[in-house]
Amino acid sequence: MSFIKTFINFFADPRLFFPMAVAALGLLIWKRRAVATTRFGWGLMGFLTLFFLFGATDANFRLIITKPDNVPIVGLMFLLVFFTWYALHHAVMNDERRAQGKPPLEKDEEDRVWVWPDLVYTELISLILCSVVLIVWSIFLKAPLEQPANRSLTPNPSKAPWYFLGLQEMLVYFDPWLAGVVLPSLIIVGLMAIPYIDTNPKGNGYFTFSERKAEITIFLFGFAVLWSSLIVLGTFLRGPNWTFFGPFEYWDIHKLVPLTNVNLSEYIWVRAFQSGLPKNWLVRESFGIVLVLAYVFVLPGLLARTWLKVYYEKMGPPRYYVAVFLFLMMLSLPVKMLLRWIFNLKYIVAIGEFFFNV
Repeated sequence: MSFIKTFINFFADPRLFFPMAVAALGLLIWKRRAVATTRFGWGLMGFLTLFFLFGATDANFRLIITKPDNVPIVGLMFLLVFFTWYALHHAVMNDERRAQGKPPLEKDEEDRVWVWPDLVYTELISLILCSVVLIVWSIFLKAPLEQPANRSLTPNPSKAPWYFLGLQEMLVYFDPWLAGVVLPSLIIVGLMAIPYIDTNPKGNGYFTFSERKAEITIFLFGFAVLWSSLIVLGTFLRGPNWTFFGPFEYWDIHKLVPLTNVNLSEYIWVRAFQSGLPKNWLVRESFGIVLVLAYVFVLPGLLARTWLKVYYEKMGPPRYYVAVFLFLMMLSLPVKMLLRWIFNLKYIVAIGEFFFNV
């Protein structure tokens, strides 16, 4: 038993957990026909259930998952796995039907019902079941209310609500003005811009994958791999002092992890050139500034002439550049995370004189 727990704790390290999540998404897309089978879906849910039942035998794991704040996240994990599989299951079925010249299942007239009374009755039953679940939940699970705020007694760790844990985790890798203002604003603006950027009528009203491969893959990467994994990391793996702990590891407040975070300018001037940092901030951060500008302004043009040439011709310059800019901003999070974990890189641009760090 201890060997299994040690094994899981080892792979729960974010430096392994995150690449494995990306690899799992790639495998999910590549072998989607095998994943979409009913047997695989039930097996996946059964494996997840066995994992939590096994974890409940450990006092440390049980203490984490039974905390009132964390119980919804356990349910979120099951719902995320189920509905991702369910959508992929129907997408594969519809792709096979379309290949045979048949309409998708959602367009099949034989499977349609009337809004009244069929749909209204179904919604009424769902409303009653949800109400019963919430009542039972409120009886057996206490509300996570604590004592009034005391500035002389700060909880350790101090965690935001679960829906903000992703932003709190982003604060580890970005400056507050980026993680708390710019990136959340871009997320909201990007979601509003999707109908104007993605004008492909295919997949409207029915599940499919083959007709919208790039769009669905990007969505799964952004929502499942990035956002949901950050919530899971912040909920179950972030302990005192915002240090990473394994799911079966005791949250020791005295655990210290040595961090030698280094800025890009220090890597270049001190380590590469074997000299001191220039006093002028523009000279000191020139390499980082050029790198950031190239990432934001030059890279989209290079992609338009190479790998994304088809999308550039299909979407046109305005829609293409907006879409690629939003995609690169989303991609900056995993890039910055990997740079921090592998190279201990703190900031690419660190202009402390103006409180401007990237």
